Amino acid sequence: MGDAERQLGLLIVHASLFQPALLAQYLVSADFFNGGVMTLWLSIAALAVGLVIGLLLAVGQEAPWSPVRMLVWAYIWLFRGTPVLLQLVFAFNVLPAFGVLLPGFACAVLALGLNEGAYMAEIMRSGIRAVGPGQRLAARALGLEDAKVMRWVVLPQALRIVIPPIGNQFIGMLKLSALVSVIGVKELLLVADETASGNFRYIETLTAAGIYYLVLTTVFMAIQSVIERSLRRRRVTSRQATPALEARLEVIR
Repeated sequence: MGDAERQLGLLIVHASLFQPALLAQYLVSADFFNGGVMTLWLSIAALAVGLVIGLLLAVGQEAPWSPVRMLVWAYIWLFRGTPVLLQLVFAFNVLPAFGVLLPGFACAVLALGLNEGAYMAEIMRSGIRAVGPGQRLAARALGLEDAKVMRWVVLPQALRIVIPPIGNQFIGMLKLSALVSVIGVKELLLVADETASGNFRYIETLTAAGIYYLVLTTVFMAIQSVIERSLRRRRVTSRQATPALEARLEVIR
């Protein structure tokens, strides 16, 4: 009987460690839903800032002026060489000393966007350099200036090339956004931590936050997969159409 009682006691203890009903309650609660929405908007805003910065930096890397290329190199070196958490805390605690007062959400978007821009610059640069030099020469032969060649010939093709890695960066940004909890932005991790601090049910709260992250990343992975399949179909279609177009041109000639 002694062993049976001890086993029963252990079962009771283990059962009390995890409460599925409480987990379900957190999954449908307004606080966790709002935290998920905050995480999503924060990731989208930071990625948009990173895209703009990365595109400008990638174009700057192709500039013929060495001072511009050096400035771009210094930016990428700085933001890739320092931790994201340091950049977040710097934006939140140091900028007010210079009179720049930003709310937590704006600081988070600024810091994550500046950091993302350094990585996005390398992605954009690879996309730009993937466009063959023959197309640039052909555009110049038609009388286009270098700026117009970049705008109308190179960038449209480069953007199509970099869509898959941009999708990967966004999924990474969703997970990286958990760091902004240290500056008080009420995203998923901070909601889970504040909820658990009141009842010490860390298993349920962190599991609920993890499920929200998994749902968000799974949805965007599915969207990315659809986009990549669409791009592959377009490439196959364009390759199949090229011989027919050349044949028509021969007939016209």
